[in-house]
Amino acid sequence: MGFEKCHPAVNFLYFTTVIAGMILFQHPIFLMISLACAFVYSIKRNGWKALVFNIVLLPLVAAYALYYSSYTHFGVTVLWQNSIGNNITLESIVYGFVLGFVVAGALIWFSCVYSVFTTDKVVYLFGKVSPRLSLFLAIILRMVPRIKKEARKINTAQQGIGRGSNQGNVFQRLRNSIRILSMLITWTIDSLTMVSESMRSRGSSLRGRKAFSIYRFDNRDRAYVIGNFACLTVVFMAAMLKQTDILYDPRIIMTPITSMSYLFYIGYAVFCLMPLGLELWTEYRFWKARKAL
Repeated sequence: MGFEKCHPAVNFLYFTTVIAGMILFQHPIFLMISLACAFVYSIKRNGWKALVFNIVLLPLVAAYALYYSSYTHFGVTVLWQNSIGNNITLESIVYGFVLGFVVAGALIWFSCVYSVFTTDKVVYLFGKVSPRLSLFLAIILRMVPRIKKEARKINTAQQGIGRGSNQGNVFQRLRNSIRILSMLITWTIDSLTMVSESMRSRGSSLRGRKAFSIYRFDNRDRAYVIGNFACLTVVFMAAMLKQTDILYDPRIIMTPITSMSYLFYIGYAVFCLMPLGLELWTEYRFWKARKAL
């Protein structure tokens, strides 16, 4: 029983708040806490593919920081001048890194969302509020793995006639890839049309339609929500005391770190690590139960 076994409302509440914190808190310590927790949790959920994806994001963040500082000019700490005479400042580089880490962290958290949320959870959460929205989200979530599978099938079929994406010289590979992409787009449009017509014939958009669900808000979910709100209370206190505030223009100015600040950092780290802790605790309980047999 991992975090994905919790009630869909609990999953939705957690990911909404943690992604909002990732975007709103540009304080470097809070930002690094959220990014590190997302990094670890995504590896726990998705394995080595997540590790590769997360590592690839790091040089992209550095490249964006350099690009941002080259065309956005603010700050008073001049480091050097570029080829056209514009000043490159410490403040602009640091803020570029902050924006890059915010986007990278949000992407990593969304990869965790994709591994936790299933189609039935989306239908359960949004079916009564907006049946059309729930149908659209369910189709999109279901189509992403199907598109990957179909792309592999098309490429395998094209390799049989010497037109695979990795066959021929550079220009032939480009031509073959474009041909495969065209086939994939055609298949996607046709599949979406068929799915839409099928769901419409089943009355998916009718008013008052109810969906079967097996979810029940039990004591485990209540305990998790209480823990979430306890950590969020600590984070809210940090925001009220301006511990999450920082200025990057014209100088980097942040609230001094005190002994109370470490309490806020720990509270935010516990909040970000709660799903990982739940899954590790569950695995430990199963391991202990199997060992006792």
